[in-house]
Amino acid sequence: MARATPILAALLAACAGIALYSIMDAVMKELGLAIGAYAALFWRLVAGVAIMTPLFAFGRPRLPARRVLAIHAVRSAVIAVMAIAFFWGIVRVPLAEAIALTFIAPLIALGLAAIFLKEKIGARSILGSLLGLVGVGIILAGQLGAPHRPDSGLGMAAVLVSAVFYAVNLVIARHQAQRAGPIEIAFFQNWFILALFALPAPWLLVTPAAGQWPLVVLAAALAITSLLLLSWAYARAEAQVLLTVEYTAFVWAAIMGWLFFREPLTLVTIAGTLLIVAGCWMAARSRPGIAEPEVEPALL
Repeated sequence: MARATPILAALLAACAGIALYSIMDAVMKELGLAIGAYAALFWRLVAGVAIMTPLFAFGRPRLPARRVLAIHAVRSAVIAVMAIAFFWGIVRVPLAEAIALTFIAPLIALGLAAIFLKEKIGARSILGSLLGLVGVGIILAGQLGAPHRPDSGLGMAAVLVSAVFYAVNLVIARHQAQRAGPIEIAFFQNWFILALFALPAPWLLVTPAAGQWPLVVLAAALAITSLLLLSWAYARAEAQVLLTVEYTAFVWAAIMGWLFFREPLTLVTIAGTLLIVAGCWMAARSRPGIAEPEVEPALL
C-alpha cells in the first residue's frame, strides 16, 4: 500500500500535467488565430522568460559547462522549429487530429535511434511502426473532401514536420536530462528559443491587443506548471507506468476543440488514433527505452 500511494499520486500529477498542456494548446490556437502562430509563440516565450528567470535565479545556480550549454542550444533550435510548425498547424486543423498525428513521434524516434545510435530494431517495433503509419494514413485520408479550411492539408503537413522534430528532440532529451535539472532546462530553453524567434521579429511580429495579454500569460503559466507536474511525476514512477497517461492528451484536445472551436470529432480520426497508439504500445513493449513518450520541459 505504501508503494501504491506514490504511484497513484504520480499518475494523478501526470494526468494534471497533460491536461494543462492540452488547455495551453487551445489557448495558443486562440492566440494564433488572432495574431498568428509566430507572434503567439514569441510573446508566450517572453512571458515564459519573465516567469523562469526569477525561478532560476532563486536557486543560486552556477553557469553550466560549455558542453551542457551546447546541448541546451541545439535542443532549443530543434524545439523552435517543432513549436512553430505545430502551432502553425493547429490553427489550420482540429486540435484532436493534430494531437493524434504527433503520437507518431515515438515511432519516428525508433528509426532515428537505428540510424544514429546504431540500435537494432526488433520485429515488434517494425510492426508497431507500420501500424502507426497506417493510422496516420487513415487520419489523412479522412480529410479528403472534409469541410475544413482550404489550407488544412498544409496544416497537417506542418504537424507531421513538427512530429519529426519532436522525435529528434526525444533523442537529444535523453542526453540533456542526465546533465541538467528541469528548472535549468526550462530557463535556457525559453531564452535560447526567444533569441532565435527575435531574429525575424522586425518583419513578422504583431503586438497582442490589450485583451489578449492575459491569454499570453496564461499560456506561459500553463506550460511551466505542466512541466513541474510532469517532472515531479516522472521522478516518482517509471515511464512505462505513466505511458498511457500521455495518450489522454487526445481526449483533452477533443474536448478543448469542441468547447472553444466547435471542432467535430470523427470516427475516422478515432480509428486512426487507436492504430497509432497500438503501434506505440507494441514498439514500447519491444524496446521501452526508445518508444516511450518523455517529459518535455516547457516544450511547446
